[in-house]
Amino acid sequence: MTTQKADMRIELALLLALATLWGASYTFIKIGVETIPPVTLIAARTLMAGAILLGVIRSRGLALPKDLATWRRFLFQACLNSVIPFTLIAWAERTVDAGLAAILNSMTPIFAFLLTVLITRHEPVTGRKLFGVVAGIAGTCLIIGIEAFHGLGDELPAQLAIVAATVCYAGAAIFGRGFKGLDPIMPAAGSLICGAVILIPVSLVFDQPWTLMPSSASILALLGLSVFSTALAFVIYFRLVHTLGSVGTTAQAYLRVPIGVGIGVLFLGETMTSTAWAGFACVIAGVAAMTIPARKPALAGLDQTGCHGFTKLTGAIRTRHP
Repeated sequence: MTTQKADMRIELALLLALATLWGASYTFIKIGVETIPPVTLIAARTLMAGAILLGVIRSRGLALPKDLATWRRFLFQACLNSVIPFTLIAWAERTVDAGLAAILNSMTPIFAFLLTVLITRHEPVTGRKLFGVVAGIAGTCLIIGIEAFHGLGDELPAQLAIVAATVCYAGAAIFGRGFKGLDPIMPAAGSLICGAVILIPVSLVFDQPWTLMPSSASILALLGLSVFSTALAFVIYFRLVHTLGSVGTTAQAYLRVPIGVGIGVLFLGETMTSTAWAGFACVIAGVAAMTIPARKPALAGLDQTGCHGFTKLTGAIRTRHP
């Protein structure tokens, strides 16, 4: 096994882990907003996750960047990747089911692909990636079935809020590539700290959290959301943005749906229909198309040094035999 293959297996395993962590976040949020207002829930989420990562940074003997330019980028990343989308989803899930929220949010790769094609063009737009987007959409539709969209449109403002959050995530994946020179934990911690700085004053003014009486279930959901679905997930996310690219990283959004179905099969005794299995195959094919790099032709391995040496050799022959 080559090092490149081993590394790619690690990255794909991390992509699966990220999909699982963020797939679970919709359930955590649904339970959390039952007794905690959305802004306060997200303010606590970003504060706790940021504090955890800051503690990890210090335990490693590292320090966050101190230049103003980097913190401005952290602030913008926070708006795209936590403040706006987290709050929109939390607000929406007061009326929208967690499963439908995950389905609507699975469109992140589509928006990332479109932003890449139409605006940034920072990654090559290949037929494989286009196939991956189409296969992911088709697979998601097959897995969830038409009946899963029952009620779609009944809560249109909340559903549109989730779609808006999805666009933010796509933009965040693209903008996050600008942190390539930093350890992945740095932009993760920095953006979460910035998010907490923005949201805590809003929570204090409008929600007055000291007057709240959250249930134990909501508190446990908040802890799971902060530690696993935010702190740990953000570190994995910023690593994958650099190794798999923005479109490849957002492919985990497709994986959230089959992961949810798989959990139901394993722990709830649910069964998958034949169309669901076909959809799962489409999703895997789509994710693979968007993440696994294409093989280079064997002849492309001939390096410039060898070509230059061949040129020198033919030149010498011509010099001796005019």
